[in-house]
Amino acid sequence: MPREHRPAKSVRVLLAGDQDMVRGALALLLGMEPDLDVVAQVGHGDEIVDAALARRPDVALLDVELPGRSGLDAAADLAREVPDCRVLILTTYGRPGCLRRAMEAGAAGFLVKDGPVEELAQAIRRVLTGETVIDPALAAVALGDGPNPLSAGERDVPGKGTY
Repeated sequence: MPREHRPAKSVRVLLAGDQDMVRGALALLLGMEPDLDVVAQVGHGDEIVDAALARRPDVALLDVELPGRSGLDAAADLAREVPDCRVLILTTYGRPGCLRRAMEAGAAGFLVKDGPVEELAQAIRRVLTGETVIDPALAAVALGDGPNPLSAGERDVPGKGTY
């Protein structure tokens, strides 16, 4: 969307993924949202903090598996070095252990990549309000595998029941 049609304050987004075509397509799709602006794209985990320090995104979308440094490790780095940047972890395979590690690293959300881009855009907006966003199917699986990373309020999803 042309800049003149964007709101005065767009959400600044950093994308980190190792597949150039997928990352570029996601940047284009998110860029079509009137309030989202992809300000940086990186292909290696060890580039994330430098890009975040230079571009100051509001939200970083990090793939779990990246060359150089994992998205989970980079999430912890961002929590320390760019604390105003909220982190959403994206993964192909939602495993409860990865979810737990992401939450321990300070991530604000954990989503599988096969969801619609509209849901991802909404998740970006939600984490900026202070919410924790977890893929509902993964949250249900995580309940049976050790301590739950969600608060009681976060487990109570309207229309979905309590996880």
